[in-house]
Amino acid sequence: MSAFKDPFNPEVKLGNGCACGRHKDQAEHDAASVTGGDALASRMVDQAVMRALFPRDAERRRFLKAVGANTALAAVAQFFPLAAAREAFAQGAGKIEKPNLKVGFIPITCGTPIIMSQPMGYFGRNGLNVEVVKTAGWALIRDKTLNKEYDAAHMLSPMPLAITLGIGSNPVPYTMPAVENINGQAITLAMKHKGRRDPKTWKGFKFAVPFDYSMHNYLLRYYVAEHGIDPDKDIQIRSVPPAEMVANLRSDNIDGFLGPDPFNQRAVYDGAGFIHVLTRELWEGHPCCAFSVSKEVVTKLPNTYRALLKSIMEATAFAAKPENRKQIAEAIAPANYLNQPVTVIEQVLTGTFADGLGNVQKVPNRIDFDPFPWHSFAVWILTQMKRWGQLKGNVDYAKVAREVYLATDAAKIMREAGLKPPAATSKKIVVMGKEFDPAKPESYIASFPIKRTA
Repeated sequence: MSAFKDPFNPEVKLGNGCACGRHKDQAEHDAASVTGGDALASRMVDQAVMRALFPRDAERRRFLKAVGANTALAAVAQFFPLAAAREAFAQGAGKIEKPNLKVGFIPITCGTPIIMSQPMGYFGRNGLNVEVVKTAGWALIRDKTLNKEYDAAHMLSPMPLAITLGIGSNPVPYTMPAVENINGQAITLAMKHKGRRDPKTWKGFKFAVPFDYSMHNYLLRYYVAEHGIDPDKDIQIRSVPPAEMVANLRSDNIDGFLGPDPFNQRAVYDGAGFIHVLTRELWEGHPCCAFSVSKEVVTKLPNTYRALLKSIMEATAFAAKPENRKQIAEAIAPANYLNQPVTVIEQVLTGTFADGLGNVQKVPNRIDFDPFPWHSFAVWILTQMKRWGQLKGNVDYAKVAREVYLATDAAKIMREAGLKPPAATSKKIVVMGKEFDPAKPESYIASFPIKRTA
């Protein structure tokens, strides 16, 4: 950043670009810098003072060349307590405003980076004392977060959009600075339906999804609609907490579910169902769950927010490496987290699994971890909310995406965590062979023959 430049050096321009002129941009300069944090904080204070005294940079440089840096520093210090300001800034700049926090989570593998950050020490490493609180369902996660019982939460990626727009709750500005997982879901059917693999034969089926505002709901609707099944007229879709899905399948209350793991794999493990299709086969790299905080936390507790996000990003970087997955499975399997057999979690995280049809499949990216909150993800989700009648009226898709999916924050912390963020905020999306252009959301909605909009 330009704040790293020495404002008492007459050869330095306090403008944009690299501070020393030896690097292609400031990001490269910062990466090569070995200046300590306290020195950087002092530079930021010095620069602010000199900018205020010399709004025109050319005047500052002429003054410094005439009197010298030491004389200039002494002169400024006579009129402004520079040393005290430096010390105060250094003490307060990075102080965590609220180190003791509660973060709600649902016991599913989609929340792996949040959940593992507690037992594997990522929160503590960043100066936080976090209690991760197991929660029964998504409506409860939403309500407890809105009521400020939780400081942040593991949410479904559509939820911050819905909360911000007041869909299903009062409108409250929410943000999503990190995707928790990509892929990681499946359509699981009861064993009695082994002979009914064609979705065109599913009229009358009862399905469960974890929440109305979920990728599970939108992907199930998309999948059956592409096979000519109207999800509101030809089948039933009900919201069921993930932990109750296998029991409902076993007791014949539902014919199947599009749900999160480990419950697809647990259905196979218990002999209650089989995996019909992994959702990565519908949309490779689709988002599912998210780390979410209110806009209020972002603005009023910026250092706490940054420490939380950094913890999640560091955990995500670790989880993204396949060789670490078995270690993670052991960490998150216990009763206070997922409460599942380690072998079930391992099958999900490693992608080597029994499918319930007598096969052992090897799909390394059955679940994966890429935290970048693409704006195109948000726009696609908004189109599905509009398609199925959840979102009414006109909406500025791009604006909502920018304000809720905090790509800039994510990119900055990803670099610090050793991850490489993309240069753009939108990318090509293909769902079941159909390409989505985020610049044309209304045309996309209109292209579907089965929808709830006119």
